[in-house]
Amino acid sequence: MLVNFSDLPDDARIWIFGADKPLNGAVVDSMLAEVDSYLDQWKAHGFPLKAAREWWDNRFLIIGIDPTVEQASGCSIDGLFRALQQLQKTTGAQIVGGGRVFYRDASGATHSVPRDEFTTLTSAGKIGPRTPVFDTSLTRLDAWKTRFEQPLAESWAATL
Repeated sequence: MLVNFSDLPDDARIWIFGADKPLNGAVVDSMLAEVDSYLDQWKAHGFPLKAAREWWDNRFLIIGIDPTVEQASGCSIDGLFRALQQLQKTTGAQIVGGGRVFYRDASGATHSVPRDEFTTLTSAGKIGPRTPVFDTSLTRLDAWKTRFEQPLAESWAATL
C-alpha cells in the first residue's frame, strides 16, 4: 500500500539507504519505479504495510512505514534489503551496507567515504567541526526531519 512520503506520521519507522555515488536521471527513475513496485506489495505476516519512499539529495533513499497500520516484521525487512541489494546491480551504486560516512563539502556536494578515510580527512583539516554530516542510522521520521544533517561537532561522527 504505497502512499506519499508526506502522508507518513512523525512516528513512522524509517530506513535510510545512502548511495556511494550520486544517482540521477534515468537510473533514479528506473530505481524508484522498482522501489515503488516493491513497496506497493510489501507485507508483514500477510498484512499490507502502509509504505512510502523519498529520494533525497541524489544520494539517499528513505523508506518509511506507518506504524499505526502495521509493523514491519524481521522477514519483511529482510525482503526489503534483498530487493535493494538486487537494485544495486542495475544502479551501479552500493546502496545497502554500512561503514560509510556521508558529508557535505563547502561547495554543497555530498560525499561518501569509508570511516577510516573520513578520519584521515578530519585529521588533515579537510573536514572540520562545522562540516555537515548525515546520520543514516535514524529510525524515526521526526528524527530524520530534525537531525539527519548536522555539523560534525554535533553529530554521531564526532567520535571518529
